[in-house]
Amino acid sequence: MIIVPIKEGENIERALKKFKRKFEKTGAIRELRARKNFEKPSVKNRIARQKAIYVQHLRLEEEQ
Repeated sequence: MIIVPIKEGENIERALKKFKRKFEKTGAIRELRARKNFEKPSVKNRIARQKAIYVQHLRLEEEQ
């Protein structure tokens, strides 16, 4: 449960923005979407490996 304390006289839009930020950090929406479409572990590993290679390639280019 997400609790957002609101100070006296604080703008409701500001409190809503804090709530949205906290909700995003929990990763609930990401998890729901991931559960909706099952992805085999081998596919997850392959995607993670490809991402790591891509990031490493970007860092190597940045150094040069």
